[in-house]
Amino acid sequence: MFEAILTLCLATGDTCRPVLLPGYEAADRTGCEQRLQDSPPDISTLFTGLTASGTPSCQPTGNTLDFTEAAPGLFVHLGKVAEPDFENAGDVSNLGFIIGDSSVAVIDGGSARWMGEGVWRAIRARTDLPVSHAIVTHMHPDHALGISVFADAGAQIVGHRALDRALADRRENYFESLSILIGPDRFIGTETAATDLPINDVTQIDLGGRTLSVQAWPRSHTGSDLTVLDTQTGILFTGDLVFDDHTPALDGSLIGWQSVLSDLIDLPVRQIVPGHGGPILDWPQGATALQRYLDVLAADTRAAIDQGQRLGDAIETIAASEAPHWRLFEAYNPRNATVAFTELEWE
Repeated sequence: MFEAILTLCLATGDTCRPVLLPGYEAADRTGCEQRLQDSPPDISTLFTGLTASGTPSCQPTGNTLDFTEAAPGLFVHLGKVAEPDFENAGDVSNLGFIIGDSSVAVIDGGSARWMGEGVWRAIRARTDLPVSHAIVTHMHPDHALGISVFADAGAQIVGHRALDRALADRRENYFESLSILIGPDRFIGTETAATDLPINDVTQIDLGGRTLSVQAWPRSHTGSDLTVLDTQTGILFTGDLVFDDHTPALDGSLIGWQSVLSDLIDLPVRQIVPGHGGPILDWPQGATALQRYLDVLAADTRAAIDQGQRLGDAIETIAASEAPHWRLFEAYNPRNATVAFTELEWE
């Protein structure tokens, strides 16, 4: 299999990366080149602030992300339980795609364009069907920033009604921090993608003989969370509304998250794909650890407030009993305690 590649460089010209141009794949180089000739890409509209080194060329297929077929036509990539860094290049979240009879839907694109490219290649290794929808479960960069590959390929970008505003408000910070953490070369080509189909409540997406139910949730883990239910298998992609092994990250409302999790537990779902860990959890058993953590976080925070503790002192003890149960605890629990304290002190 061959694909179209364009080498893009930062303005300085000394840092470059071969970037995939989706949609030109062919079994041989000649077929790929013919597609490029018939429909040449407008590079000036695809990538801003970058310099092309040469013109698009057809090369053998590049690196593909590993996916497991968790159920017929439903594929899951297990991200590492780690902070984004140079070694993992930002591969720290679970991703997925679902194949119907007429098209494919992607669930999340990873931390940078290179990950979205890896998802695209994994799909193309399994089907020639078009990718009709690319769904972003929430605003966090490890889920959202690789999705533009699919926008370039003509997919509808699906997100919570609040997603675009949330990404716009945080874009500069996300781009600066991820570029430093994973390396500027690996971040080349990364861009946010505007939502084509904003979700307000529940929307059905037809992939041909296979329906996905996409639901927007109130402010909880963040203010832009979606879930994706594959009605054929009963498997629910929760995004970061459910964590496993990885310490939960609270960037919205603790009370809201407890309420949403309770609603998720009541859903007639047999298995879920969490945003981190797993990658497949039986349901509702898979909610037990997260529910316990959120309850402890709330109880300890209220106790600290009732005792008149100051925030700086309280974060040292809030939910400390949960430390043995989670990885990356020191990186996330102090932030969670801060958000919880700020929210609950106004009850």
